[in-house]
Amino acid sequence: MSTALRLDTAALPPVAGKVEPQGSLADFIWFRTGGPAEWLVRPDTVEALAELLRQLDPEVPVLPVGVGSNLIVRDGGVPGVVVRLPKAMARVSVEPGNRVRAGAGAMGITVASGARDAGIAGLEFLRGIPGTIGGAVRMNAGAYGRDTSDILVEATVVTREGTIQIWPAERLGYTYRHSELPAGAVVVEAVFEGTPGDPAAIGAEMDRIAAEREASQPLRSRTGGSTFKNPDGHKAWALIDAAGCRGLRRGDAQVSEKHCNFLLNLGSASSAEIEALGEEVRARVKAHSGVELEWEIQRVGLAK
Repeated sequence: MSTALRLDTAALPPVAGKVEPQGSLADFIWFRTGGPAEWLVRPDTVEALAELLRQLDPEVPVLPVGVGSNLIVRDGGVPGVVVRLPKAMARVSVEPGNRVRAGAGAMGITVASGARDAGIAGLEFLRGIPGTIGGAVRMNAGAYGRDTSDILVEATVVTREGTIQIWPAERLGYTYRHSELPAGAVVVEAVFEGTPGDPAAIGAEMDRIAAEREASQPLRSRTGGSTFKNPDGHKAWALIDAAGCRGLRRGDAQVSEKHCNFLLNLGSASSAEIEALGEEVRARVKAHSGVELEWEIQRVGLAK
């Protein structure tokens, strides 16, 4: 990380919470590979996070990370501050009007289950999203025909400048797998709205989604979820398959044979190998079909 912005202890403002210099990200991100965060910070409260960002040098980059289910952390690590929300920011509660309030650290399945128990339909698809609500709000995550933008009412955001703001869904400027949330801003809470439903029927739909995922995706592997966005009029996996990439390997990085829009770490792949494999897939698809695949997985940090 010799080219990275370097912080020292004096440059990092005090924060209520856990602060870890050279904090490991490979310990928890799904690929289980990549370099450390220069500073891994787990603030105790939303106010503590806001105070940290308010005092932090504006030149220092800030990256919020959930469980890393849609992330390649490059081998040289991530300069600046990586924010990981604590369990206290993962609470889920039901509100009047078929609404569910969720801390950004909550998993999609937890929110879907809370909605089911309250008889709120329309949030079942969150069962099929393996990341946290914060990540889902930022990237407009979706599955099984629905997107986060379909159900989001508002999100509470801590800006890079350290202000706590409530953004209505419209302000996020949603498009497919994208929002206009600025770099360094951290989603800390979201409010979703569904419709009245029967808990048994909602549960059955969640079970169907779970079974479909189990049958079609390499869930028990070191992976990063869907690698590429579906281009207009196409399915990314079909383009990858047609280009002959199913099972393609580079070192211990492999295109999944079960679902070829997933990349796998078979054991000791570096992030560089995983990313290079993805670029090879893009090149082969472009040569075969003329379609240019866009990364859906976020790639962060520095090459080693």
